[in-house]
Order: sequence, then C-alpha cells, then structure tokens
Amino acid sequence: MMHILVLVLDLGGTFVFAISGAMVAVKYRLDAFGVLVLSFAAGNAGGITRDLLIGAIPPAAIEDWRYVVVSALAGTITFLWYPVTRRYSRDVLWLDAVGLAFFAVAGAEKALVHGIHPMMAALLGMLTGIGGGMLRDVLVSGIPTVLRTDLYALAALAGAGVVVGGHLLQVAPTMAAVAGGCVCLALRFMAIRRGWHLPSARSGHGAAPDNHDDGNGR
Repeated sequence: MMHILVLVLDLGGTFVFAISGAMVAVKYRLDAFGVLVLSFAAGNAGGITRDLLIGAIPPAAIEDWRYVVVSALAGTITFLWYPVTRRYSRDVLWLDAVGLAFFAVAGAEKALVHGIHPMMAALLGMLTGIGGGMLRDVLVSGIPTVLRTDLYALAALAGAGVVVGGHLLQVAPTMAAVAGGCVCLALRFMAIRRGWHLPSARSGHGAAPDNHDDGNGR
C-alpha cells in the first residue's frame, strides 16, 4: 500500500513539474529535443537525487518506464499546444504548487520506508520537491526559485515535516500524506496570493536585480 501511494504521488508530481519544465523550454525557444530534456529534468531530478541518497538504486525514474512516458507526454503536449497552454501559465503556477506537495510528501514517505532518520526524511522530502525546479532554472541560466524570496522550500519542508510527524505518532500513512500535502499547498497558495516571502539579502548598493520569469509567473 505504501509503495502504491509513493508511486501515485511521484508520477503526479512528475507530470506537473514536467509541464513547467517544458513551458520554460518553449519560452526560451529550445527545439523539440530540448523541450523533452527539460521536461524530464524538471520532472525527475528531485526524485533521482532522493533515490541516490537513500540507496534506492537504480532510481525509480530510470528503472520504471512510466516516469519517462509521463515526462515525455507532458513535454509533447506543451510543445504542440504551447499557444494554448501559455494562456494558462498562471494556472500552471498553481499546478506547480500541487506538484511540490506531491513530491514533498512522496519524498518523505519513501525515505521513511527505507529506514532513514525522521529528521533527514523531512529534509529529503523537501529536496525531492525543490530538486526539479532548481535544475530547470539552472539549465536556462536562471537563479533557482528556491534561492529567491519565495516560500517554496519552506512549504515543502513543512509538508514533509507533517508526514514525518504523523509517522512518529503512528498515524496512518495516507492520512499523514493528505495532511502534509494540505499544509504544503496552503503555504504555497498563500505565498502566491498574498506575496508571502522570506527576508532577502541586501547588498547596500540598491535593490537586488530583478530575475527572469521562469515561465510559471514567478
């Protein structure tokens, strides 16, 4: 049951983040192959990193063909119908929040299944959530969203922390996953709607330069 839960969350997060990666690739006028590469990188980098760190080798995204198919499907849809999907770029921002919740919860759950210490399981959940977005931004020469003043990594960590807390309290994994996902979504949604952010560094030489749009409105 736990493995099925992790798989569903993983594939759901993979699809959503793969769309975000493909949208950035099309925005920067990459060719069809570049779109597919960026969609796979955005959708699977976090999960691959998590699996390597916990010793789940080969990583699920490489061992299981469904991850590649889901990523390719998301990239192809975005590439072929970008004029349509671009109109819903703001909606993709919300879907990105859903993907973040999926991955944060799945990452923590899988780490716990492999016997990782609860504290590290929470951190691995956060890493799973932010890994794909970080690689996506780096590949298009941008500063990763997680390093900017957005409640992104913190939302993922909070959601993963709820999952770990539920594990320690012996709450049913499904209930803990739902609660953790809701906490992550709530924080992310409020950050988007209300503009919540962490304090940013000040150099003393004026305001920090504005960063490029990553394709999701951020």
